[in-house]
Amino acid sequence: MGYLLWLLAAFSIFWLALALRPHDRVVWLTENALTVATVIALVATYPSWPVSALSYSLIAAFLVLHTIGGYYTYVRVPYDKASRVLFGFELGKRLGWRRNHYDRLVHFCYGLFVAYPAFEMLERYAQPTGAWSYFLAPALITATSVGFEVFEWWAAEWLGGGAGADYLGAQGDEWDAHKDMALATVGAIATMVVTAFAA
Repeated sequence: MGYLLWLLAAFSIFWLALALRPHDRVVWLTENALTVATVIALVATYPSWPVSALSYSLIAAFLVLHTIGGYYTYVRVPYDKASRVLFGFELGKRLGWRRNHYDRLVHFCYGLFVAYPAFEMLERYAQPTGAWSYFLAPALITATSVGFEVFEWWAAEWLGGGAGADYLGAQGDEWDAHKDMALATVGAIATMVVTAFAA
């Protein structure tokens, strides 16, 4: 319990620091609606349906990445500047990227980090027979990714204009939603492969 309180406090401080002066307040509010709802749901369900410290840590890691995206807007996260400071080169230029791929990273990490908590909840509380949890966890990640893409579409329509484009983050890619869902699914499958071998 002590570790989880520390984790909640650390994330709350980080979140509040990035809430002070985001690039676009409207986009930030839209991005963080799900973050706040997730934290509230995790706190509310802890007494009845807790998961392991590892699962909470993985969820927190994903929320940190998402909070960074909300602060800058996903299309403006300055990973090139960060890689230049850390490694002496710009990652995007080195790899020949023409768009900001931070959103791709976060969608992949959604599957990579959240699949194990989903697997653990299935194992503890649904208790499917056999190895079904290994298949159901990636399926749940894919289904929630589809739901998020629909929410993202509605939110972008509601925001309109530049804010809608910043929130959507497609950057001119007509297959953006498909790639995002695929990356989340690949991340989830990778986690289930590791989980299966570690069992």
